[in-house]
Amino acid sequence: MKVLVTGAAGFIGMHVCQILLARGDQVVGLDNLNDYYSPQLKHDRLARLTPNPGFSFVQMDVADRAGMAKLFADERFERVVHLAAQAGVRYSIENPHAYIDSNIVGFTNILEGCRHGGVQHLAYASSSSVYGGNTLMPFSEHHSVDHPISLYAATKKANELMAHTYSHLFGLPTTGLRFFTVYGPWGRPDMALFLFTKAIIEGRPINVFNHGKMVRDFTYIDDIAEGVVRVLDRTATADPNYNPNKADPARSSAPYRVFNIGNHAPIQLMSFIEAIEQAAGREAVKNFMPMQDGDVPATHADVEELAEWTGFRPAMPVPEGIQRFVAWYRDYYKV
Repeated sequence: MKVLVTGAAGFIGMHVCQILLARGDQVVGLDNLNDYYSPQLKHDRLARLTPNPGFSFVQMDVADRAGMAKLFADERFERVVHLAAQAGVRYSIENPHAYIDSNIVGFTNILEGCRHGGVQHLAYASSSSVYGGNTLMPFSEHHSVDHPISLYAATKKANELMAHTYSHLFGLPTTGLRFFTVYGPWGRPDMALFLFTKAIIEGRPINVFNHGKMVRDFTYIDDIAEGVVRVLDRTATADPNYNPNKADPARSSAPYRVFNIGNHAPIQLMSFIEAIEQAAGREAVKNFMPMQDGDVPATHADVEELAEWTGFRPAMPVPEGIQRFVAWYRDYYKV
């Protein structure tokens, strides 16, 4: 297949591209290489993809309306994996416009490109953040997600609504993927595992929010990438049993689907830190802090829908995943 992967220089994007290329797909990777975090890390990820003759790279912002329209018209993609976005819950409080430009305007350009380009299937990144103030665990696609508590979460919820509209109006098959706290080698420097590992190795204190009383469904990057590709390969279809009189957020009469991709085995933040300490070989100095605005105390993915649809469940044990990350970190930074 000929596949567009946006955010190809990103953490998840690079790993998805590697799977697609390894099986022989033609991949066009797109990224704007912005400086939200180290552009060097993004260039180094790209360097792992560019030797493959099936890969070509386009530097462009998804918010570039004319550029995106031309790209879709010229390339005629069969399928699209849309991972480019302005990420980060806390940053959305400081710089809301970046989220509107990338996550709303950019997503509109993706939808329009898919619509006019005859794309067979759009798989796109949503987030566990859409569950917002929900406290019923585990989080299920069948639950309402009408109470986001950050602008980042609101833009991801908006993406799901926008995708449904295009699925309904134009028959565009779309699948949204709610990722749960992704971690692993080549990860983002603004994420907890990266921040904690760097500080512990350097002997600096770490900030532990909500006084350590946090629970997260940490999901290893290889499991995330495998889930993305499996979902991409099974085109979204309408649910023949959908009942509009008993509306279910996970169902539709349009070719629209949404899935959690999580490890479905949440752990306490303090256990997560202990695993990093063991992998790094030294104890962390901990600054216990209150909860940050926009954060939630716990996440837990119900992945029954994903398993039924694809036959796949994420399964990497967190301690092993952390060992792999710390080994990568030491090798990449030569420490």
